[in-house]
Parts: sequence; structure tokens; C-alpha cells
Amino acid sequence: MTISNSALVELALDLTKSLNNQDRFERLLDTIRKTILCDAIALLILQGNHLKPVAMQGLSRDTLGRRFVINEHPRFAIITQAERIVRFEHNSPLPDPYDGLLLDRDDDLPMHSCMGFPLIAQNKLIGVLTLDSLAPHVFSNINERTLDIIAAMAAATLNTAMNLEQLELLAKHNQEVVAELTQEAWQKDGGEIIGQSPAVQNLKNNIQIAAGSDLTILVYGETGVGKELVARTLHQSSLRNHQPLVYVNCAALPETLIESELFGHVKGAFTGALNNRAGKFALAHGGTIFLDEIGELPLIAQSKLLRVLQNNEIQPVGQDQVQLIDVRVVAATNRDLKTEVAEGRFRADLFHRLSAYPIEVPALRNREGDVHLLIGFFLEQARRKFGLTQLKMSAGLQLQLTHYNWPGNVRELEHLINRATLRAKARNQSNYLVTLEQQDCLDTLLQDTKAVLLQKQPADLLNIEGTPNCSLKDATLTFQRKMIITALHKHQGKMSAAALELQLDRANLARLCKRLSIVITKNISG
Repeated sequence: MTISNSALVELALDLTKSLNNQDRFERLLDTIRKTILCDAIALLILQGNHLKPVAMQGLSRDTLGRRFVINEHPRFAIITQAERIVRFEHNSPLPDPYDGLLLDRDDDLPMHSCMGFPLIAQNKLIGVLTLDSLAPHVFSNINERTLDIIAAMAAATLNTAMNLEQLELLAKHNQEVVAELTQEAWQKDGGEIIGQSPAVQNLKNNIQIAAGSDLTILVYGETGVGKELVARTLHQSSLRNHQPLVYVNCAALPETLIESELFGHVKGAFTGALNNRAGKFALAHGGTIFLDEIGELPLIAQSKLLRVLQNNEIQPVGQDQVQLIDVRVVAATNRDLKTEVAEGRFRADLFHRLSAYPIEVPALRNREGDVHLLIGFFLEQARRKFGLTQLKMSAGLQLQLTHYNWPGNVRELEHLINRATLRAKARNQSNYLVTLEQQDCLDTLLQDTKAVLLQKQPADLLNIEGTPNCSLKDATLTFQRKMIITALHKHQGKMSAAALELQLDRANLARLCKRLSIVITKNISG
């Protein structure tokens, strides 16, 4: 089995075109699958001590949200330490990181043929390409030259994408790439913003725009949407990222000590002031101060904060001289500050100072498609936290969660997965592969039945009380069938266009059509 010259030329031309990185990755995977038959293929980029999927075919969508810590996955560890392609025996006892994640399969049958490519650029590992098949020995007869060419193509594609991204970021005068590629910083500061929805893309764009400036930022949104993560990302993406980020919970400050906490005090300034003490603003000098729950700050403290923002100076309690500071201020609130101003609970001048660049963090219910990615991200976190070999979620439960209203937003989803993991772990005799089912989330799913029901499900699947007339599996299959037929009708039977709308790759859509007995016929008249 060899790769064709035309495929090589086509891919080489793609690398020179003005494509976005996702297009490059998809064309790379398509080219490889034309040469090597496989059930799943994934391209992962190396970030610190873990591998992050950037493109895949044949694996469940939540896989994109997972972050695979290399030393916790023996096969990945072997691939990343190898100099050439690694082919695993079909009966290898090493757990496969994709076990149970193969798309369109209801069982947990593990892969039988596995092959991994370490991707090297300038003598440095930059990522990994993996191919998996359910058929044993399917990769045994591929000649080494073909595999070397594929590895070189994949490494060149990934390296080109990485270089272009860095150039684009430098052109925009921001340091976001530093935060993304520095895993230690992400681990310390809570991770990355997971999501591909238009709402999250708009959020990331706003962060990119604002990060390079010293404008005061007001981050607002509902409870649990991730405002603190946005503040950390702003700091990590700014030119101050090597300086301190100081966190202040305004709601937890005692009213009598607010001034001392923020601006510091000198010895003897008040009873109990036994030593000089630097305030939060002084500690943040040169860096960023994050004022969380700014809407909870009392009016008397608001006036003192306004002076700091206006003059860039503080005056510790009991000290006559003022002290100049260089601090970037990021504030956050889940309150409607305009209403607070109108009702006299928040100073209008302070509100305008804080909102030099306002950034809204979208609610999870408005982030279409992101629940799948967040599920994968939190599943991998829970797997590590609870010492499991593999953790997944049933398709039925995923479908329900994607249509739940999420009043507690991302934080609620994280807590739900942690609770469900504990319950599923208790039900399982083995920690090898644990699957979260609906019964593990009943406390959430029963809180508000109307909110949990599949709002986009065809009405004829539900009775008047909102309870399915058939089993969940049958309802899910019927729902899938109707969605696919609707998309095919909309695009005049064009499989590629329907697959794009349904966010599937064409081969997976074709397999689904076959499984659901959907046949496309074309009439020819003369």
C-alpha cells in the first residue's frame, strides 16, 4: 500500500493556500484516509505534558474537549518517546485512550489495530497522529516508506498551522499564544476557555482585542459562566503576564477593613495594626488586580476605588503620602450594574470607569454545540480525579444534557459530572471503563422536567406531559433519522452539504444513513 503522487501534490498545494488551520487539518485527515482504511483518525498537538485533539474523524465529538495527560496513557507515552511510527499488536494489554469513544457504536468494543506517528519538526516533538481500526492486522502490510511520508506530511501541516497562528497573534500585538502553549500557567490558573460556538468565538475575539491594552475591563455574566477564567485569560494574554495577578473577592471584604485590605496600612493606624501591611493594589503593582463581585462593594469603598482608577495612586491607612501604582484593573459582576446605578446602589462615575471595555461571558444555554466539548473536558478531569482508566457518557445522557437549560451554567455541568462519576463508579465492579448513565444524574434531570426535555425533538415523539412514548433508544434513533432526512431534503440530497450542517464528516453520515435505512434516490428524466 503506497500513497499516490496526486495526493501528495494536492496536500502540498493545500499548505500554500489561504486556508484556515481547521481546513488544513481536515484535508490532511481526508488524504490519509484515502490511503489507509481506518475507523478513527486523530491529530493531537503537544501542549506541555498533555496532548490536545485539534482534528479527528470517527470519534465521538466530546473527544475534542478532552486533554490527554501523556504519562496517564501508556500508548501515548510510547508514541511520544518513539523516533518513528509505532504499531501496537492487536492483543496489546495496554489500554487504548479511545476505548469506548468510537463514533456511532453503542457498545464499548475496544480498538484492535492501533498505530501512532510522533510528529517531529526541527528535531522537536510537536504532536501526534493516531490511526485506529476495529479490524486486527489492518496496518500490518503498509510499507515503511508510505508511513514515513504520512508522518512528514502531518508534521509539516501541523508545524505550518502553528507558525501561521503565532505570526497572526504577533501581528495583533498580543501574547495569547504564550498562555495557550504554557501548560504550567494553565494548570496554575485553571485552564483554557473550552468552546467553538459563535458566542465563545466572539468572547475570545473580545479577549484578544482587549488583552494587549491597559484599559479597565468589566467582565459580566450570570453565575457560573466562567468570569474568573476570562479574567485569568486576559492577564495571561497581556504584556503583564509575567507579573502578579491578585484576586480580591469584594463580597467577602469586611466593611470596616476594606480600605486596609485594598490599600494597606501602617503600624499603629488602628487597633490591631501591629505592623505595616501592603494592600492588594500594592501587591499587584506591575500586574493585574481582579476585583470579583464588584457589585457587592459598599458605596463608601466605591468612592475610594474611583480615586485609584482616576489618579493611579493609593494612600495606605495612617500614611500621609500617596503611593503611585501601575496596575491593570479587571472587575467582574453577575449583577446588572446599570440597574444598580439607577437605583442608587452603585456610583455612576465608577461604573463608567470600570466599563472602559465591557466583556459579556455568554450563558451556557446560548453556546450552541459547546456542551459536548465541555462534557469531554470535565469527563477527562473527573477520570483523573477519581482514578479511572476510562470514563465516558452514554449517548442518551449526552443528548439530554445538550438540551438542558443549565441555570448554573458551566459550573453546574462540572459539578453534575463529578457527582455522576461518583455514582457510576459505585455501580461498576471495575474501574477500567465507567459509563455515566441517566440514572446517575436524576437529581438534576428531575429538578425541572420541562427544562430537561429535548426541546428540539419532534413533537410527535412526546406525549402531552412531555414523557417519551417509546424507549429512549428508539426516540433517539427516530430523532436522528428525522434530522438527517430534513438536512438531506434541504440540500437536495447532497451528502457533503448535509454533513456540514449536521456537524458530521461525510463518511460518518453515510454510515448513519445505512444504519437508519435512509436511501437517497435521484430521478433522471429525458
